[in-house]
Amino acid sequence: MQVLEWSTRDLAARDRFPFWHQTLSQTLVSTWPASDSPADFNASARLFDLGAVTLSAMSHSRLQVSRPAKLIRQTDPEVFQLHLVLAGDGAMTQAGREARFAVNHLLLIDSSQPWQGWRGADRGPAESLIVQFPRSSLGLRSDMIGRLVAAPFPARAGITGVLAAHLRQLTENAGDLTRQDAEALGAVTLDLVAAACAHRCEATRALAPESRHQALLSLIHHFIRQRLGDPDLNAEMIAAAHGISVRHLYKIFQEQGMSVAGWIRRCRLEGCHRDLADPLLRARPIQTIAARWGFSDAATFSRNFRAAFGMSPRDHRHRAADDAWREGTGLD
Repeated sequence: MQVLEWSTRDLAARDRFPFWHQTLSQTLVSTWPASDSPADFNASARLFDLGAVTLSAMSHSRLQVSRPAKLIRQTDPEVFQLHLVLAGDGAMTQAGREARFAVNHLLLIDSSQPWQGWRGADRGPAESLIVQFPRSSLGLRSDMIGRLVAAPFPARAGITGVLAAHLRQLTENAGDLTRQDAEALGAVTLDLVAAACAHRCEATRALAPESRHQALLSLIHHFIRQRLGDPDLNAEMIAAAHGISVRHLYKIFQEQGMSVAGWIRRCRLEGCHRDLADPLLRARPIQTIAARWGFSDAATFSRNFRAAFGMSPRDHRHRAADDAWREGTGLD
C-alpha cells in the first residue's frame, strides 16, 4: 500500500516550518499554523492511504493551529478528524466549546467549522494518530455527532480501548499491507470509529448492522488476545463476557471461516512463534514460552506448532538464531 513519509530533519532551519505548513495543508486539511520558535521547529509524519480513510502518525514541536471561516470558504474537504493523543497535551475551541485534552484522549474535529487550538509537550514532541474520513460516512445523525465535536473523551476499556489499540497496531503494520487489505482495514477502522462515537453518545442502536457486527467482532478479538495465556479460555467464557449465546459466538466465527478454538490456537501459536525467534528470550525454556501463551501440554503444543509452521519449536528457534547471526555478520 502507499505510505507517504516526510520530515523536517534534513531541512535548513528557515525552511522547516513553511515546509510543514504546506505539506500538511496539501495532504490533510488546510490550516494556519504558528510557532513561537519556527527556527527550532521539527516535525515528521507518516500517512497511510486506507481507501475512504486516511491514517496519519504525527510528531511535532509545540505549535498553535487555527482554521478560520475564511479558510473554510476557500477549501473544505468536508471531513472529520479523530485524533488519538499519544504524547503531550493541548486545547481547542470549536462549535462553541473549549476543551482540553491529554494522553490517551480521543478528539473529534470537524473541517467545516472554524476552530483554533494548540498542541505541545513538556518533554519531546507532541504525538498523535489521526483518522480522517468523510463527514457523511459515520452513519449517525448530525445532532449525535455534533455532541462529540471538540468534546474529548478517554480511550478506556471497551470499544474506545479497542479502537485505540487497533489504531496503534495498524500504524505499526500498515506498511506491509496489500492494497486490498488496506481498504478492508480502512472499512474496519471506520466501523470502529462509528461504534466508539455511538457508544459515547449512548446511541449504539443507531449504528448500521454491519458496524455493530464489526464492533462486536473487534471486541471479541481483543478480549481473546488479552487472555491467551489462560489455558481455560473457551467459548463459554467469551460468550458470557459479551452477553451473547455460545451459538451466536460460533456463528460469528463461522462467518470468518474458522472455529473459536481454531482462532484461539492460531493466536497462541503466533505468539509462541514470535517469542521463540526473539533473541532476548533465547535462554527461556520452550515450554515456559508455550505455557505463557496458554499451552499447558508440551506434546500438544509441539504437534500444533509443527502442523502450523512445518518445523518443531526447537528447529524454529535454532533457525531464527542462525538467521540473526548471518545478518549480523553480513553472511548470506
